Amino acid sequence: MKIGVIVAMDKELKQLQQLFSSENIIIQKSGIGKVNAAIQAVEMIRQHKPDVIISSGCAGGNGDDINIQDVIVSSQLTYHDVYCGTAIDNTTQYGQVQGLPARYEADSTLLEKALKTGAKPGLIVTGDWFVDSKEKMREIISHFPEAKAVDMESAAIAQACYIYKVPFISFRVISDIPLRDTDASQYHDFWNTIADNSFHVTKTFIESL
Repeated sequence: MKIGVIVAMDKELKQLQQLFSSENIIIQKSGIGKVNAAIQAVEMIRQHKPDVIISSGCAGGNGDDINIQDVIVSSQLTYHDVYCGTAIDNTTQYGQVQGLPARYEADSTLLEKALKTGAKPGLIVTGDWFVDSKEKMREIISHFPEAKAVDMESAAIAQACYIYKVPFISFRVISDIPLRDTDASQYHDFWNTIADNSFHVTKTFIESL
């Protein structure tokens, strides 16, 4: 099986490259944000034809049951910054690109294996915004109160994989809880102190495939 792994940042790339040596596991950096993530997903599909694509990285967390270093696996994904309106189609939901699914469902086989790693399943919402204030997080959660993680890439990769019919799943290590944080201090502490041990769930998952 050929497995593609997409990360956004050099920090995440370094973490995962230390964990794998197989030529069947392709780890590539996309850069931050939805467009970069979608471009990398398409390029990976075209160049390497992976059987599965995994997004791995960090995210802001939400919920009383979520803590820093928890790993969220995407049961569903959508955008928190997309709104197509109701002028043409009044069935389109907030977060949905018109004509595409309102939510991208994780591949059921991948999700079943992911749950065995101890990752917590949940909705991941994606948008081009680094959430560094409680006010912004409250705005996002007003639309998606059940969301467990907020990131800047996962749903864009999910959309590309949906179009190209490649199974996809996302793992997000919680680096900060914006509603419990001030000025993103938790995020910076995460990288300074505990990130080194935070990507092993992705490794365990890949070894199970």
